Amino acid sequence: MAVWELGRAEVRAASTASEFRVEFVRDWNLACALWDGSGYGTAFQHKQWLDAWYSAFDRASPLIALISDAATQRNVALVPLICREQHGVRLVEFADLGLTDYNAPILGAGAPRDPEAMHAMARALHAALRRLPERVDLIRMQKMPAKIDGRPNPLVALGRIGSCSLNGNIIEVDDDFETYRASIKRMQLPRSWRVFNRYPGAGFRMINDTEEALRLIDVMDAQQEARMESIGESFILNDGSWGKFYRDLVKRGLKEGYAVVSSLSCDEGVVATVLGIRRESNFVFLRISNAGKKWSHCSPSRLITERTMAALHADGVREFDLSIGNFVYKRRFGATPLPLTDVSAAIGWRGIPLVLRDRAAQELRRYPRLAEWISRALGRPAPREDN
Repeated sequence: MAVWELGRAEVRAASTASEFRVEFVRDWNLACALWDGSGYGTAFQHKQWLDAWYSAFDRASPLIALISDAATQRNVALVPLICREQHGVRLVEFADLGLTDYNAPILGAGAPRDPEAMHAMARALHAALRRLPERVDLIRMQKMPAKIDGRPNPLVALGRIGSCSLNGNIIEVDDDFETYRASIKRMQLPRSWRVFNRYPGAGFRMINDTEEALRLIDVMDAQQEARMESIGESFILNDGSWGKFYRDLVKRGLKEGYAVVSSLSCDEGVVATVLGIRRESNFVFLRISNAGKKWSHCSPSRLITERTMAALHADGVREFDLSIGNFVYKRRFGATPLPLTDVSAAIGWRGIPLVLRDRAAQELRRYPRLAEWISRALGRPAPREDN
């Protein structure tokens, strides 16, 4: 597989001249072989996540950027991208397609921290993308956190923090989980647990067996599809590449503790499920399902969320992420919003209208009341409780 050296940029920082070299690789496995370290990333820049993603979505053309410091030859960043065509516009974006909550580069130990150097690295990537032989029209990098494992995200330098319409939802829990439980007592989860426990065989379990976990993913698909049908929306997470991705994620990650599956069940069957990913002391809820209105009296989605948090807290997790989206229940769990950043840049003329639209939307979000009024006028639903 060929490696493409397509762009360079020079930066002066601390009176020292340096340059970044950007190379593109069209194969994920080769990119991993060329990357000389695990690096720093969010839970979504984990090798198992990206292995499963690039394997499942083979219709997207991989375009992995390897950025190095030319003076030291050390890798400073790996950027997991794809190139695809949408409505006649050729665009470059993160390997996402709606599945990844946080997009970011994987940073090497030598990744720049100085603002000028970060701008230069981002510009080097931008310049290299402009020289791609397929003549890209648009670069769109969305849902980027400002920090990557405590380090500044260099690509955020191209945009404005908080410009994304979505945000993360972070819960920090100290060593005493009971103190956290007391802080959310208004949700009456102890009562919900007592109600649920009246059913024969009622219990909560963390799943350690891969085959059992895969069967629960089938149940999760069915429960979520029924939920979406009940509100008149389509469901695609069990189809084709999406279904393959989640099952590959469980197959690859459950035994190593990266993928996490839990369930609430009783003799009548599975009442609720959770699928998430863990990276050290951080856990992200990816999907939560429940068996429908019959069980609403014991709030199964909220109950399994709290029970999963308690089990993982006992195993060392201290940061819980309820994922993107602003459902009311996330605020009730005490989640703090995590701002994210979007960046759009036109390269070809076909990308200009999309960039103008993206920037107009970003500017509108600086005026929340006006944005809310327009959203209501367009018939978009307000955040709701989703149990």
